[in-house]
Amino acid sequence: MAEFMKALIYDKSKMDWDSSIGFEMAEVPKPTLEPHNNIEDLNNVIIKPKFAGVCGSDRGIWFRKSFGDMIYESLDAEGKDYRIIGHELLGEIIEIGDKAKRELGLEVGDIVSAESHIICGTCYQCKIGDNHVCEKNYIIGISYDGCFAEYIKLPGNVLWPTNTQKIRPEVAAVQEPFGNAVHACTKVNLRGKRVAIFGCGTIGLFAIMVAKAFGATMVIGIEPNPKHQEMAKKLGADFIIDPPLQAKEGLYHNPEVTNEIKKITHGVGVDVALEMTGLNVSINNAISSTRRGGDVILFGLKSGNAIIEHIDRLIINGISLHSVVGRRIWETWHYTRYLLEGNFGINKKIWEIILQEGETLYPFYEFDKKSFEDAINSNPKVVFKFD
Repeated sequence: MAEFMKALIYDKSKMDWDSSIGFEMAEVPKPTLEPHNNIEDLNNVIIKPKFAGVCGSDRGIWFRKSFGDMIYESLDAEGKDYRIIGHELLGEIIEIGDKAKRELGLEVGDIVSAESHIICGTCYQCKIGDNHVCEKNYIIGISYDGCFAEYIKLPGNVLWPTNTQKIRPEVAAVQEPFGNAVHACTKVNLRGKRVAIFGCGTIGLFAIMVAKAFGATMVIGIEPNPKHQEMAKKLGADFIIDPPLQAKEGLYHNPEVTNEIKKITHGVGVDVALEMTGLNVSINNAISSTRRGGDVILFGLKSGNAIIEHIDRLIINGISLHSVVGRRIWETWHYTRYLLEGNFGINKKIWEIILQEGETLYPFYEFDKKSFEDAINSNPKVVFKFD
């Protein structure tokens, strides 16, 4: 008989995408390794999560703002109704396929995090080293069952062994989103640069610390939320600009924001702008705040079309736009390990400031829809605790 486990799921048979919100705590079959029935299980591993971070994409699923098409398409392909949510984890290997053990050196008892993109290894992008934009990738917790559960089965080749003697386990659970900030901040060289970060949500807050660690001489945070503003200051932002809220849904740049940045930079503009919101006004603010010959890093996501102001000036000013998604596998993870294990104080700051010394930990087995929604609305980063 099949064994069951608790998991937080989106169930399309019970929860209409357009008229519901939230996840359901449900009893679902526990994943197993059965290599005699599925040869892929030779490469797979069963992990028992210890901590699991709640991502902006999880918020998007909770409020039905994003990833519905990917969830539905993948569920239809699998012939099932529910998706286990969650992709940021730290856990212990409790069972391992023979090939994963032999070829990857993994062992039962290893503590691991995971890359959330499960790549094919055979498409053109994978073959030339751009596997972070794999043509056929699955995303854990969206198109592949995730880690908001008592157990998760994953391919061994997406696991990242983690030393919890050097990185706090609660912090180690958010290595994946921290890697987003690392990827954004390594797209161009930040040493000696003046950097503006448009949007100091979780990834923007991480980016402040990463930019400083990689040598940025000035970091300007643009953020309307007072709580996030205060965190940004504590994490090392040199200046904070509070953008007018009425401009949030606008299309064109806001002169109050861009003029303040030009003033701070003595009329020149920043060398690098990191756009972390996806809002049209913020994209144009980032471009308008960047000096001639500078770089704009586009990380924020928002569906639909956008308008770029004065594209002729963008070209004439020689401003380069760079799109960033996920993490470079495994290059970004090595940078991440270096930053979190090194003497930059980042591990400590994430614990004390972003995770508020454990105040944002949420007991998995005490899940309650209202209290969880309150938690994700009130904090930049919530982490499930399973013990």
